[in-house]
Amino acid sequence: MLTKKGKYGLKALVDLARLPPGQTAFITEIAQRNNIPKKFLDTILLELRNAGVLRSKKGPGGGYSLSRPASEIRIGHVIRTLDGPLAPIRCASRTAYEMCDDCTDPETCRVRISMTSVRDAMSSILDSMTLAEFAAGGILPPETSVEKRVG
Repeated sequence: MLTKKGKYGLKALVDLARLPPGQTAFITEIAQRNNIPKKFLDTILLELRNAGVLRSKKGPGGGYSLSRPASEIRIGHVIRTLDGPLAPIRCASRTAYEMCDDCTDPETCRVRISMTSVRDAMSSILDSMTLAEFAAGGILPPETSVEKRVG
């Protein structure tokens, strides 16, 4: 599940993606426009800056801006930066794997196998979605379109 930290980070990035190129925004402005607690946003934006997603500038004309075009920032990277692995359980993670205490054979565990498929599907969508697409309303890959789910 996406945490508040991840949600607020995505909201702030959408806010910055809508700015004209080269323009910056102060944390207080982003926080007010998106109803995000300023102290929490300070921490989130610092993490995103340290991950290379944002840049900050001090002084007159200062504030935060995207470090590169929104079309080059992947949502999967943002969520992993703020919330950690995408896998719904640790034993299905590629980067933070931990065997479950109650598991005797991870290779045949039906829960792990199923959650690995869930992880792969989430990763496929989030790693292909850019911030520009996300800010415009997201994308649905052809195999998950509404017509195929309903029909």
